[in-house]
Amino acid sequence: MSINKIKVGIIGCGGIATGKHLPSLIKLQHVEVVGFYDHSPEKSGNAAKQFGTGDAKVFASYQELLADKTIDVVHVCTPNHTHAEISIAALEADKHVMCEKPMARTSAEARSMLETARRKGKKLTIGYQNRYRPDSQYLKQVCDRGDLGDIYFAKALAVRRRAVPTWGVFMNEEKQGGGPLLDIGTHALDLTLWMMNNYEPELVVGSTYKKMSSRPHSANVFGPWDPAKFTAEDSAFGFIKMKNGATIMLESSWALNSLQVGEAQTVLCGTEGGADMLDGLRIHGDDLNRLYIQQIDLSPGGVAFYKGQSETDADMEMRLWIESVAYDKELVVKPEEALVVTEILEAIYQSSETGQPVYL
Repeated sequence: MSINKIKVGIIGCGGIATGKHLPSLIKLQHVEVVGFYDHSPEKSGNAAKQFGTGDAKVFASYQELLADKTIDVVHVCTPNHTHAEISIAALEADKHVMCEKPMARTSAEARSMLETARRKGKKLTIGYQNRYRPDSQYLKQVCDRGDLGDIYFAKALAVRRRAVPTWGVFMNEEKQGGGPLLDIGTHALDLTLWMMNNYEPELVVGSTYKKMSSRPHSANVFGPWDPAKFTAEDSAFGFIKMKNGATIMLESSWALNSLQVGEAQTVLCGTEGGADMLDGLRIHGDDLNRLYIQQIDLSPGGVAFYKGQSETDADMEMRLWIESVAYDKELVVKPEEALVVTEILEAIYQSSETGQPVYL
């Protein structure tokens, strides 16, 4: 089945756009990246030269880009505080939208994005790329098949020992809406809820900390931070009880004195078995009256001169997104799911501030 070329506009031409979105988009034969905007003209110009079509335009504002009626799809790759504003404007301009994670700073903003997409009849998805990893894809099939039974306890883990992103506005609480909870904790929570297929939270208790941020640490992998500019939390933790009684514990940090580290990992405990991503992908349970642990090997198996499939996680993410637009297929990351992630993260911040549980 042949389709017309889908014309894409990029708003925000920083690292996430040039490192993830654009390299994968230009591999798709039925995609043309024709519009670029960034608050830095140099960044948008460089991105257009490297990834754009020969007649690609660099726009002076994102509003000018959205006014271009030839553009079908817009990718929003800007700081968190602009996600809702730009995504809503793009949807109102009759564009399909992929917005980078997190969906928004607040649940109210995220809900407005969802309501606009529904009203305009346009597709809206969020860039939760960890769903497309081989281990995630495999484990999702295991969960959907019912191999783990009823998953009633889980952990969502995104813990760094010393890896505070010191560039851009990552450390700015006002512009980002938060620190590691919104940056990497959001991935771990999305992955966990998706595996459980459970999007009905009832109660959230949370704690956030600004303990490590008060003084610079030269051992930080991204270089020492300026404590005066580090206004977001450095770690955050949440306890989530779902309406069906299931429990999720969420741990996230950019800086924490812990040796148990890892990003976008989930631990799942079900009535029939369990699984975790702590040391590769492991599935475990009991069979024939014995306990077992199965280490899942997703490598191609040592075939000579063959390194496995060439499609990366990002390639799959962009391909399935564009196919959902071109063929009106179901989205892999639904905005309704991303909204629940935002609601829970917001509740963790609220609970930490008030010292009280938050009922959803």
